Amino acid sequence: MSVFEFQLFDARQRKLQYQTRNGETRLGDLLSRQDLTTAKFVLIGISENAGPQANLGRVGSENAFTAFSKVFFNTQAYKGAAIENLAYLGQIKQLKEPLDRPEACAFVEELDKMLFDVLEMYIEPDQIPIIVGGGHNNALPLMRWAAKKQFLSVVNIDAHADLRTTDKRHSGNSFSFALQEDILTQYGAFGLHEAFNNDYIRNQLLDPRIIHRFFEDYLQGPYQLNDDVLGFMQHQKNPIGIEIDMDAIAMMPSSAFSPSGWTLDQMRSLLLKMGHFNSKIAYLNLTEAAPLDDCDDLIVGKALSYLVRDFCSSQQ
Repeated sequence: MSVFEFQLFDARQRKLQYQTRNGETRLGDLLSRQDLTTAKFVLIGISENAGPQANLGRVGSENAFTAFSKVFFNTQAYKGAAIENLAYLGQIKQLKEPLDRPEACAFVEELDKMLFDVLEMYIEPDQIPIIVGGGHNNALPLMRWAAKKQFLSVVNIDAHADLRTTDKRHSGNSFSFALQEDILTQYGAFGLHEAFNNDYIRNQLLDPRIIHRFFEDYLQGPYQLNDDVLGFMQHQKNPIGIEIDMDAIAMMPSSAFSPSGWTLDQMRSLLLKMGHFNSKIAYLNLTEAAPLDDCDDLIVGKALSYLVRDFCSSQQ
């Protein structure tokens, strides 16, 4: 029996959970009648915690997409908004908890295949998948899919480089596998925290395909995150995958929570400015948010909703 289930959204069989209000068009109204074949952006939720657990992280990432959808489907869908070009495909849901770390690693391998297959089956070449929820393990099948037809570069805003060893699959080694498999032409990792990237990872950062900057470098100046990320994107000839690990945002309920990091507004500004260049975006992956209670749900739900809407606005 599979540990994961892909739940394809069908408006004829399942209603989205959102509140209606006279005189307003909520995003839930729009998504309930959106045509997947004509959409520019395709939303996919992932409700799993196997990847973070396999990487010895905290649980909660299985709750991120639900927290997001409660807020996102209730936001406004006014005429002319870029969000009108988004369709909701469905979500991948974890059906059982792993008993131990080896089993969690095995779960991740199964999820790798399922997410890749979903992308292959439903996403057209000119569409941009937006992945919300789950762990950073899901970056690997995204990169494998995006790089299948053309070379790929990736920007990762993260406290961790996710370049751990490739002995077992988990949320901390997606980019190690991608570099090992020659999927990535260039990998830009920005805002890494010095205290949480070990000697092995620091050696991996010497790979000429990797450009990186530590968060502490930004604190001391004169470097600016927007300059580094947008400059990296401007020089890429390949499609670019955008990865935002929510643990990079200070005080965000996440798998590797930190009181130090970027503000949500800094992340919003960065996404909004990505449309200033003609870079082709391969996908957006918003990962590692891990709400555990009602307060966390509200923070995570609103944060992810802002980021998705900002990204879509920048790409219209």
